[in-house]
Amino acid sequence: MKKRTVWALSTALAVAPLLAAGAPAVASRAAAAPSPPVDSVRVRGVDLDTVTIPELQASMTRGSLTASELTSAYLRRIKAIDPKINAVLRLSPTALSQAAASDLRHRHGKVRGPLDGIPVLLKDNVNTRDMPTTAGSLALAGSPPDSDAELVGRLRAAGAVILGKTNMSEWANFRAARPTSGWSAVGGQTRNPYVLDRNPCGSSSGSAAAVAASLAQVAIGTETDGSIVCPAGMNGVVGLKPSLGLVSASGVVPISAEQDTAGPLARNVVDTAITLAVLSGHRGGSRVPGDGSGRAEAAPPGARPPGDGQVRNGLRGDGPPGDGLRGKRIGLWRLPSLGADVDALMTRTAARLRAAGAQVVEVTPPYQDRLAELEFPALLSEFHRDIDAYLASREGPRDLAALVEFNRTHPAERTCFAGQELFEQALVAPPTTDPAYRAMRAELRDLSRRSIDETMAAHGLDAIASPANPPAWTTDCARGDNDVIPSSTPAAVAGYPSLSVPAGSVGPLPVGLLLMSGDRQDAALLSLGAAVEQRLKAWRAPRYLPSSGPRPAA
Repeated sequence: MKKRTVWALSTALAVAPLLAAGAPAVASRAAAAPSPPVDSVRVRGVDLDTVTIPELQASMTRGSLTASELTSAYLRRIKAIDPKINAVLRLSPTALSQAAASDLRHRHGKVRGPLDGIPVLLKDNVNTRDMPTTAGSLALAGSPPDSDAELVGRLRAAGAVILGKTNMSEWANFRAARPTSGWSAVGGQTRNPYVLDRNPCGSSSGSAAAVAASLAQVAIGTETDGSIVCPAGMNGVVGLKPSLGLVSASGVVPISAEQDTAGPLARNVVDTAITLAVLSGHRGGSRVPGDGSGRAEAAPPGARPPGDGQVRNGLRGDGPPGDGLRGKRIGLWRLPSLGADVDALMTRTAARLRAAGAQVVEVTPPYQDRLAELEFPALLSEFHRDIDAYLASREGPRDLAALVEFNRTHPAERTCFAGQELFEQALVAPPTTDPAYRAMRAELRDLSRRSIDETMAAHGLDAIASPANPPAWTTDCARGDNDVIPSSTPAAVAGYPSLSVPAGSVGPLPVGLLLMSGDRQDAALLSLGAAVEQRLKAWRAPRYLPSSGPRPAA
């Protein structure tokens, strides 16, 4: 298996001081400022919708804002706004004490880094020792795990305020043949904050919707195939699926060690990059896919992040908006199957990127039919192996067979969609020791990497771009999802990074632009994504519309 680096992104680490040095001034503390309304997006003159982490750190360094005030503002917004979208499942009982500890560090000049005092929400399949971790299932709704996921430990060590847990598609959309994204037996249905009867996509539904509604500065999602980038696109935020192994999967409820990764969602690329730098941490503790050992993989010779000039033109934004696009070559994979409106948006997006100096050429990555044919059978075998190992570490059903029986005997697990066909198929899937399975995964790995590598080499590309999502479909438990979205699959199966940034909207419904690149090109992809973000300027705050009329075709 190809070696993979888990170096922390120095690009992302460098962006905090760069931005803080040039951050616009934030209004200083008013001695007798009136109490803000509970749904206010402003705290001490800071606009929560648009502020970046470096700007928040600059305010806390000056003393014009405290982590306690910031955390309290997000808690007020959750109380006021979350009943509309049902994204936040539970709050940490220690959130304010975590913030107070950060304030003490700020006062004494012992700040741990750019995430110190920054409120973060976690998807509910990420283990936390002080809160339940359920993957949306009543089967895990008892005692919390014994320990934090490794990525949670890194967030705590960085001083982040763990605000709470977000709702998700139950078992990360890997239970029923026709699931409904954003629904879980534990949390109910998460709604899209732009149009409330529309779906948020999944499975990181609550994380994306919460960030869109400014209920936290950043959130953590997870992806096997599409579960970060589709919710990011459909909820109008930024979402990064990192290279496989860059962020530890230890303590995350699994589908497949060959594809699972956690990653950040935020309202801008800068915050996404900073959060990834913390999540990736040092080189210890990331798994070699499939071996269960917790071993880290070494960096290949010469692996390094992009140079400082690329950082300045990308993440920091020196020069005209989108200037970091000049000379870049981007391959546009149009995917007209997502509808004429999305295709028209891609045409306009390509024109804007060209106007900023990028060269955009149309491409169609090969081998997509074969990837679609092989991926699901491989995931069934991997899920059986990996979920059995995880369940053995928790109270409740101890393996997949017991989990299937639990669902059969608990009617609450069938109140939205009744099926657990994927569980039942996984029970009888070939084991991962089977030669036929091994051949299938080897072919998947080879074809998915060639799909991206050959396309990029043939056209001299810096990235491949495609629509991240169709306009959000109407949520309907009886029908299930309408979500055949092929754009995420090549990078997800290859273990390569992909980044969704807001591209625009179809009516009131956001659509993301998905950027994919080669192995371990996370830093370069973030720099390019920042330049795209600055050029498109497509982010808009949600309006919480009750309905937008008939369901668009997907």
